[in-house]
Amino acid sequence: MTMSDTPARENTAPTFHDKVYRSGGGIAGGILLLILLFWLCIDAMVRGSGSAPGLAASIMVLGIPLIVAFTLWPQVRAGADRLLVRNPFRTIETRWDGVESLTAALSVELRAGGHKFIVWALPVSLRQRKRANRRAMIATGDRGTLSRTPRPSMFGNSAALDNDGPTQAVADKAVAELNERVEKYRRQLPADAGAPELKVTWTWWLIAPMVAGALAAIVILAVG
Repeated sequence: MTMSDTPARENTAPTFHDKVYRSGGGIAGGILLLILLFWLCIDAMVRGSGSAPGLAASIMVLGIPLIVAFTLWPQVRAGADRLLVRNPFRTIETRWDGVESLTAALSVELRAGGHKFIVWALPVSLRQRKRANRRAMIATGDRGTLSRTPRPSMFGNSAALDNDGPTQAVADKAVAELNERVEKYRRQLPADAGAPELKVTWTWWLIAPMVAGALAAIVILAVG
């Protein structure tokens, strides 16, 4: 699927170094899930009897791209003049001035070309945001929500420990950096740069084996 306005002409302002945003927890979880899937399915294919080997093979064909799509594949690439967002089943690409808004609430949302997209590569952690906000309050000297006489701890002063670490959640920081690029690009963009183009493409190389694996599993279960 491709949605586009008038094609944009080449321009040279401004340029940035490429930066990639990914979820470290998602990558680690995806690798562990793939290892577990391989172990269980291969064991069933080798030791199983009847329809078990075939069912295990179909589940592997379904499960591998499914895990990859939601854990290893999602990515946000901030390029020289374009933003690329890889979601599980779609890839969104637009020039920086084509970004209408990029916000982080319960999830990171991108608005471009009149459409809204969830950015899977930047998961929002409410717990992380709460801890970051607490550290930010301490860093600015606002201790109104903290006890003036913190309870002693075997690990030392708990308030001092809370002050160590980032004062902004990872997703919030990434969104702030991306929005900064958007604003800078718009300020320096030539007047004759042309209209931005939005490209949305489906990730068929992940979708196709998932559909094939699901259909094969259904057939095997139906036949028995």
